[in-house]
Amino acid sequence: MAQVQELKISPEFMESQLNGLKNFEIRKNDRNFEVNDMLWLREWSNGEYTGRNTSVSVTFITDYKQMPGYVVLSTRPVQLDTKK
Repeated sequence: MAQVQELKISPEFMESQLNGLKNFEIRKNDRNFEVNDMLWLREWSNGEYTGRNTSVSVTFITDYKQMPGYVVLSTRPVQLDTKK
């Protein structure tokens, strides 16, 4: 079942996610990620959240050529409906 996963992300990787240059995350699979999970990426810098965040949906998962226990999560941006 798809879940929302809250994850920290460093500023340089957040910027690349926001401007569309990065459409993947490499993560330790300690949360049993699944296709269709939503990742709530929260920018983390100097030991605290910066307030910048974005949400992406997991479209594909592979552990090919990764360190044991790590996966590559292919992602696409999620448009949240905030007009309710």
